[in-house]
Amino acid sequence: MKVIGLTGGIGSGKTTVAKMFADSGVPVYNSDREAKLLMVNSKKIRKEIKALLGERSYKKKVLNRKYIADKVFANPELLSELNKIVHPAVRDHFLEWSEKQDTSYIIQETAIIFENDSQSKYDYIILVTAPEAIRIERVSSRDTTSVEKIKERIANQWPDDRKVELSDYVILNIDLKKTQKRVKEIHKELLKISI
Repeated sequence: MKVIGLTGGIGSGKTTVAKMFADSGVPVYNSDREAKLLMVNSKKIRKEIKALLGERSYKKKVLNRKYIADKVFANPELLSELNKIVHPAVRDHFLEWSEKQDTSYIIQETAIIFENDSQSKYDYIILVTAPEAIRIERVSSRDTTSVEKIKERIANQWPDDRKVELSDYVILNIDLKKTQKRVKEIHKELLKISI
């Protein structure tokens, strides 16, 4: 079974692309969603996050996402420390999940692969891209984040041109019909090479 990394910057539409693969019957692990669940459900992770970012990281047992985002996206060192707490736990959870799958390939959807030098963990990498203006528009319309905050997050990720060089497949996600067509092409190819 091949392990495919699906990545892309904030607002690129990687979750939309992941859903297209899932609709084709491919098991997809959403790292962002699972990380949030682990940050709430793991006592160990909660304790480490509170030690790093303070008690306000949680309201009762609910993750205070805005507070955490405001702290870490303005401070690369804090973001790095948070990633050191969360990413290994997500990795372990993904490996457990992957052992239960029975298919020619699986996908791990994750925002950062190259930024944390984990590209060697995947057989192939699919990069989802979109122009920055479109990405900003998508993010601001879905969760009322300010343009300034979105740009902060973009600045914490590698630029697309740097990631393109290291990716096996690239999906330019502007027009949904074209994106769907590209997903089908990649899916067919991955089925062939994953036998």
